[in-house]
Amino acid sequence: MFEKILIANRGEIALRIQRACREMGIRTVVVHSEADTEAKYVKLADESVCIGPAPSRESYLNIPAIISAAEVTDAEAIHPGYGFLSENADFAERVERSGFVFIGPKPESIRIMGDKVSAKQAMKSAGVPVVPGSEGALPEDPKEIVRIARLIGYPVIIKAAGGGGGRGMRVVHTEAALMNAVTMTRSEAAAAFNNASVYLEKFLEQPRHIEIQILADGQGNVVYLGERDCSMQRRHQKVIEEGPAPGIARKLIERIGTRCTDAAKKIGYRGAGTFEFLFENDEFYFIEMNTRVQVEHPVTEMITGIDIVQQQIRVAAGQKLAFRQRDIVLKGHAIECRINAEDPFRFTPSPGRISHWHPPGGLGVRVDSHAYTNYLVPPHYDSMIAKVITYGDSREQAIARMRIALSEMAVEGIQTNLALHRELLADARFMQGGTSIHYLEQKLAQRPQS
Repeated sequence: MFEKILIANRGEIALRIQRACREMGIRTVVVHSEADTEAKYVKLADESVCIGPAPSRESYLNIPAIISAAEVTDAEAIHPGYGFLSENADFAERVERSGFVFIGPKPESIRIMGDKVSAKQAMKSAGVPVVPGSEGALPEDPKEIVRIARLIGYPVIIKAAGGGGGRGMRVVHTEAALMNAVTMTRSEAAAAFNNASVYLEKFLEQPRHIEIQILADGQGNVVYLGERDCSMQRRHQKVIEEGPAPGIARKLIERIGTRCTDAAKKIGYRGAGTFEFLFENDEFYFIEMNTRVQVEHPVTEMITGIDIVQQQIRVAAGQKLAFRQRDIVLKGHAIECRINAEDPFRFTPSPGRISHWHPPGGLGVRVDSHAYTNYLVPPHYDSMIAKVITYGDSREQAIARMRIALSEMAVEGIQTNLALHRELLADARFMQGGTSIHYLEQKLAQRPQS
């Protein structure tokens, strides 16, 4: 096992990884920007290294600075968390070439799954169902693009091959709007992802967003840890996640879970990963694979009792998984609410100093957060400041506990989206379960404008 791990991230995930390491007796090095000098996880780390100014490109995306920090502190491995460089194959390669262990998949796996076109092709060859769409990236010939769209049938969605995080997507309802939308998406993709390739998919009308969490040790052992429903989202950004997914037959989950583990074996996958699907009319359609730990991983940890971050570390150290698929038992229900520093209904960011911070507690309540009273939320990064996770024997109990947790939580000095979460936890359609990925945006559109 490693003696020292460098955490190449910030915020709640840096603290989450740090806690997993401390429990395992592993020393931690935290890299941070000048804006994060006073962060909780920086103070708690065994060692910390400032790697640059506040802007991400000069700090958390600065590969040479991160590698240098690992060298000067004699770290053995680097955990990238999520976001930033976590799905950057070049970074993973540099880490390994510099003599450190990358706590994640092999660079070639990240490359295959990081490009949406090659990922779809890999999944199709492994027998995983995909959304009907173009065979690979769209050609340059406009007539051929029109022909492909007609074959798929409108509405279609144009997606950037190198996209992610809800960016690089455009829905097209008519042929007249198609070519202009393709040109705009290509231009945005080139600017955002340095990859102008785009592809077409059928736009499903009322799908749910279901994901399958897997763990693989790179030695032939792969398991799936049930599923999560992440359909409550806005602009492709998840707001609430839960597991198991309400109203989906277990046999359907077992079938798709087995296909996911087979696909992971086929590509020689190592570490934690998530297969994301659109689900409509009892059919799963693969959309992408995330080759890292997910923001919503606590949902799965609560219903399986498995520490996913510790498993990432063990697998990276060369250990085999200590369990098989038959050992995975889902118990109870868990819900996660992402608490962001933003206006709850306009969604404008609200950085600033937290004058009062009171997180909830009680049986079945977990709060993953790096925030505290007098913490300064910087304006340079993602607005998420906490995740509130509740667990219950049933979905109803998990919801009841989340309502209480949200009513107890108090944050002053900045705006947060707590009011939105409180409203959603009282929503009749959410209570029923099984809302589509469009539900929240439709609900928000009907709100009276203040």
